[in-house]
Amino acid sequence: MSRLVPAKLHVTWGEGAAPAVPLTPRCYTLTHSDQTGDLFLTIAPEVNRAQISGWYTRLMRDEVVAEWVEGEAGPELRVHCHVSGGLALGGAGMRDAILRRELGLVLEAFRWGDRELHAAHPGLDQAPIWVHFDSDNPRYQKVERWGAPVDYLI
Repeated sequence: MSRLVPAKLHVTWGEGAAPAVPLTPRCYTLTHSDQTGDLFLTIAPEVNRAQISGWYTRLMRDEVVAEWVEGEAGPELRVHCHVSGGLALGGAGMRDAILRRELGLVLEAFRWGDRELHAAHPGLDQAPIWVHFDSDNPRYQKVERWGAPVDYLI
């Protein structure tokens, strides 16, 4: 069951990115507003550092970034979530639980926000999604397969 409300997703195209090309380098930077529930996705050749450099975002560390890379078997999407380490509000266990609860919504936002790329390159819908849970606590430092973009169609 989809949780994404497309009207709440605001997509910005960074310099050097277009709806259908290029595949690499191509990064996603996703932040959100706790007050409105809006999601803000930037699609660009690199992570949008300005989008994640505000004091609130630096404190919360609830941004999710991803990039398309050419893996051994073809394209794959690598997603990074900050679980713990450095300045971050909340304990690793709590943050890990929240990230896991919301990750389906995040992946729906990536797939919907970049749907023209998938229409131009249908094979990408079968590409593996690898999620890196980045933590200074070994219990939460993990890399997991979270299906493929086709699993997050809305």
